[in-house]
Amino acid sequence: MTVVTPHPDPVAPAPGVRPVPASRRRTSLPGRDLLGVVPFFAFVVVFLAIPTLVVVIGAFTSDSGGFTLDNLSAVGTSYILEAFGRSILLSAVTALVGAVLGGLLAYALVTAKPDGVLRRVVTSAAGVLAQFGGVTLAFAFVATIGLSGFVTVFLQDNLGINIYSHGVWLFELPGLLLVYTYFQVPLMVIVFLPALDGIRPQWREAAESLGGSTWQYWRMVAMPLLAPPFLGATLLLFANAFSAYATAAALVSQGSPIIPLQIRGALTSEVILGQQNLGKAMALGMIVVVALVMWLYAVLQRRSSRWLG
Repeated sequence: MTVVTPHPDPVAPAPGVRPVPASRRRTSLPGRDLLGVVPFFAFVVVFLAIPTLVVVIGAFTSDSGGFTLDNLSAVGTSYILEAFGRSILLSAVTALVGAVLGGLLAYALVTAKPDGVLRRVVTSAAGVLAQFGGVTLAFAFVATIGLSGFVTVFLQDNLGINIYSHGVWLFELPGLLLVYTYFQVPLMVIVFLPALDGIRPQWREAAESLGGSTWQYWRMVAMPLLAPPFLGATLLLFANAFSAYATAAALVSQGSPIIPLQIRGALTSEVILGQQNLGKAMALGMIVVVALVMWLYAVLQRRSSRWLG
């Protein structure tokens, strides 16, 4: 004879526990889970969506308020294209130099103890220096290697070395290359370090157990895995340098060698009036370039997350 034990009611309260009256049960309000992200969406709308919309509309608006393509046509003039070219060159060079130096520094940190003092100090310093930009960074370089900086004066008075014998390069494009590299290297450390941490020691042990050399491990295992995040981090550095403004504005007082300074001149010019919408057209060009770069970055990140996630 088979005795069938009734299955316990899944909603029945445990023995000794009094059920909560229906009137006191908490009901979930529609959209309640989204309340926590409302401040974030508000921030994105106010500081990203609305300014982008203003730029896009202004790029196609004439001085009289009508629709026009003259602003976009003016972006094709020689001096604006040259500014775009210098901005792309500045961003590409500093991104490559920052990626190489920052990648090597990140690899050195991976070989150290994960919870060691050295790694914690370097990562903390990288987090601070990556955000150390704008007028503060420009002043630091002017005070250090400017025309009257203490390093410049020391080299001139004690060693007879004049670092400005071929021109005042700090306040031109070469100076921007040096200053931008200063904050690109620590940013690369922060971005690329998680990818290096994702490389599992078991993969190297497996390669060695199969008779593979160190070069074969890096060429056939580590490098294919690290290539997408490395390229993605380089693209992120490019976008970071391409959109930087405050540091260049503080260093370069005359002329507009890069496109952010050209936009400033178009928006604040007192010589040629009616260039506000031309500045918005140039800003639209910057948005297109940054959007393309960040799209490629997202593609590479999705590819690398399959293995390093």
